[in-house]
Amino acid sequence: MWKMIAVLVSLMLTSTAAAQSNDRSQRVDALIEQALPASGAPGLAYAIIDANGSTIGAHGVTRLGGDIAITPDTPFPLGSISKSLTALAVIQLVEAGHLDLDDRISAHLEVFQDQPGSAITIRQLLSHTSGYSTFQGNQAHTGNEHDLVGQLARTRPALPGGQHWQYSNANYAILGRLIETLSGLDFPVYIQNEILAPAGMSQSFIIAGDDARDVAIGHTPWFTGKRAVPEGGLSDGMAAAGGVMASASDVARYLEIMLNGEDDLIRADNKALMLQPASEASPFYGLGWFIDTQTGRAYHTGLVPGSEAVAILSPSDQRGAVVLVNTNSGMGFGLTADLLWGISTLGLGEDYQPIPTQLATQLFFLMLMALPVFFLAAIAGAWVLRKGLRAKSGFSGLFSLWFPLLATTAMSWVFLVLLPQLFGTPLGTLGLYQPDMVILLIAGSASGLALAIIRLGLFYVFPRV
Repeated sequence: MWKMIAVLVSLMLTSTAAAQSNDRSQRVDALIEQALPASGAPGLAYAIIDANGSTIGAHGVTRLGGDIAITPDTPFPLGSISKSLTALAVIQLVEAGHLDLDDRISAHLEVFQDQPGSAITIRQLLSHTSGYSTFQGNQAHTGNEHDLVGQLARTRPALPGGQHWQYSNANYAILGRLIETLSGLDFPVYIQNEILAPAGMSQSFIIAGDDARDVAIGHTPWFTGKRAVPEGGLSDGMAAAGGVMASASDVARYLEIMLNGEDDLIRADNKALMLQPASEASPFYGLGWFIDTQTGRAYHTGLVPGSEAVAILSPSDQRGAVVLVNTNSGMGFGLTADLLWGISTLGLGEDYQPIPTQLATQLFFLMLMALPVFFLAAIAGAWVLRKGLRAKSGFSGLFSLWFPLLATTAMSWVFLVLLPQLFGTPLGTLGLYQPDMVILLIAGSASGLALAIIRLGLFYVFPRV
């Protein structure tokens, strides 16, 4: 009798779980049907995991205008989600007795000895409290990983170590070199042998230049549309900060491992450590994961030129989600947020409200598009009306001649210096993600300055008539 009751209860629970999973899938599909065309993304893949297993899906194509369908096994760039794998590798080395989290980096990397950052600890690098700034981490670097780390070692961190949190790719570039030094293996080889292969992530690898595998091609904004990024991968030096390629099905396996509470890739207690705030200076970041202190969830976003991603873990209810999209958001146009956060939020069993239209951002972008046209028209108008321009005199006349130069110089400084600093990245690096906006910033600055200089030239250089 009791066995029959137990069987009936089990069947009821299974039926309920299946109904909930089916409802979730329907809501996710409805969101994708609306948000994918609006984003301009050629395609996406996602995975949702819970106690009942995984729900995995894929939509669209690998390249805009192409016919190769994205599948759950199509590799996408993970971007900075890669940092969690780098942190996992460091913890493996800790468990193997090669280092302690509170060791100074100079104790393991000779290049840091007697340098400005010699006192930085491994824990500070993992938690972004080393003092290296976001801007320092995003500065363009050339050459291989060894050259990059040597350059960083000679660079004074922007902030005192251990006192402030500031996200910086520099930290994980250094950790990649640390892994190589202590393991004796190149970073891609170590990650493949010690993490990807044992985890069963067979469709995952480290980006290595012009990799010819079938992958999701990234797309960047292009004047309210999208275009495919030029072929090529990240530099070797940034592999540990954002160089992993993985499929949605592989990331689902990884998230399941992080949630299983077992000793496998690393010990269960160290998995929990990674998903907790790292220090008082890092209340919202653990070891390779952002932490939502209100919900206890851990997450990380990923951003590389042409692709975006998000992965979320909810240890309290054993749920997780990953969403991979092969495009970058535009400036108010072609946004990916509803796909990334909508699918992952629904996957965690919560309601999701689409993000409102970013009218202010759209107007700013349209203004940038209009500025060069306006300035070029003004140049033509100055030439046509040059007689009146040459007739200017007195203080008001001189003010009207010189003020445009001051105004356009200030505008150029805002466009080419201040805005990149607000984004936390040099202008050249920003152009990898938002090429259309950077073109418009440069065009607006150049045409504005040209107008001011031509007006002065018409007054001072050309003969008066």
